[in-house]
Amino acid sequence: MQWLAEICVHRPVFATVIVLFLTVVGGFSFFTLGVDRFPKIDLPTVSVRTTNSGAAPEEIETEITDVIEGALNTVPGVEEMRSSSSRGSSNVTLTFNLEKDPDVAFQEIQQKLSTVTGRLPESADPPVAQKADPDSQPILMYTVSAPRDVMELTEQVENLIQERIESADGVGEVFMWGSRTPQVQINVNPDRLRAFNIPVTEVSAAIRSQNQELPGGNIIEGQRTLGVRTMSKLTKVEQFNDIVIATRNGFPIKIKDIGSVQKTGGEPSSAASLDGVTSVSVGVRKQAGANTIAVINNVKGRMESIIPNLPSDMKVAVIRDQSEFIQNSLHAIEEHLVLGGLFAAIVVFLFLWNFRSTIIAALAIPVSIIAAFAAIAALGYSLNQMTMLALTLMVGIVIDDAIVVLENIYRFVEEKGMNPFQAAIEGTREIGLAVLATTLSLLAVFIPVGFMTGIVGRFMSSFGLTAAAAIAVSLIVSFTLTPMLAARWIKRPKGEAEGYGHGDAAIEEDNDDGEIGNRKSQIENDSKAGWFYRKIDGTYT
Repeated sequence: MQWLAEICVHRPVFATVIVLFLTVVGGFSFFTLGVDRFPKIDLPTVSVRTTNSGAAPEEIETEITDVIEGALNTVPGVEEMRSSSSRGSSNVTLTFNLEKDPDVAFQEIQQKLSTVTGRLPESADPPVAQKADPDSQPILMYTVSAPRDVMELTEQVENLIQERIESADGVGEVFMWGSRTPQVQINVNPDRLRAFNIPVTEVSAAIRSQNQELPGGNIIEGQRTLGVRTMSKLTKVEQFNDIVIATRNGFPIKIKDIGSVQKTGGEPSSAASLDGVTSVSVGVRKQAGANTIAVINNVKGRMESIIPNLPSDMKVAVIRDQSEFIQNSLHAIEEHLVLGGLFAAIVVFLFLWNFRSTIIAALAIPVSIIAAFAAIAALGYSLNQMTMLALTLMVGIVIDDAIVVLENIYRFVEEKGMNPFQAAIEGTREIGLAVLATTLSLLAVFIPVGFMTGIVGRFMSSFGLTAAAAIAVSLIVSFTLTPMLAARWIKRPKGEAEGYGHGDAAIEEDNDDGEIGNRKSQIENDSKAGWFYRKIDGTYT
């Protein structure tokens, strides 16, 4: 690396271009980074959910859960399988080895489920597989309240709020809690069923067959082909009364002959209230990899345009906003980052007691930190507590190489009387191997952290590699920017003859006795000029 320092001393434009390139790329990368609370972690866990409304837990276990478990047992890499059967629902959770790619595991499960769908009860919904995803947690939640029926409020929230929020940039899903969707409830009279000798299954089959849209084929007119729809889906509650269940003695038996039909709300699975008033909560999940702060700002902007158009008695309040915690955490870390860099520069100044030298050393901090943003973007990380913590801790480390190189250059100027240009080259050459060894030892500590295995390793990988990137950039800065600036900003101590040391010898003639004298050492005046150094020197000498 010593050759790089010599090139940068003689060609300052080359050194400037290198540093500006790292800084500009890092600066542009900063504005493309996502912002999250924690790093994104793909957990090797997949859950399979199957619903069969109205089925008892025993039926769910024997007809659904056991069938799915038997099919998924053959998936390679399964470390643990857990299942639960409740009324109307079956849940099977598979945990894979950490080495297993979650995407591959998900595809294998999907293939296995496609083979068992035909073996499940006809009334059961197809099984749905879902990966464990930290992004599935809602990032923003609203509660909407109004003095009206829950079903009416649910319909208004769905039409006026939910549909409009779903189209906002970065929104993955909008869901509701405490809602009650309207349903058609058919109450049959058992005595009438027995009188007409009609089983309940026949009633269910008739409703299902007469309330669906089937393909109607095509109509060809000359060179045109028109699609045909069969509009047999029932749209009004009254239409269910006229569904024909069976025929007895030539007379059709309809729903209204064996029972009654009414519109009602579905059984509530959740409830929400605001200040004692029944309400409906609206939650927002972001798309995978989306910027949490940007998505929340987009949704809030959309809500600002929605609220003025809502009924006057409808109140909307934010009950959860993940962006506030993220922004407060990142702002605190950013504040510590800036203060840490400032205090590091102050400490350097107290020891060197020279503004120019302090600036030369302190420039390594912003250059290394900003350039590290490029590495964060290239590795696919986001700005989160782990990456920002790594940058904060690196403030005191990235300046070390620059201080060591600068101090050695300063020593060559003071003790050996070199001119700053030659001192920058020789000083960096002498200390270069030691600086390189020190930096490599730090990289040997942080790089393995980035390749740790397990859940902790995936959580800490961004920390280790971000720290390693900042340290690597600090090494480049210490061999490019530091010697180049030192050669031009460091001044020789006053009273020194130019060219002494490894350059041309300066000979002074004593006017009194004619003896040839050498330059007196300036160590006391310069290397001990710092306030801290003088205090320490006066205490222990």
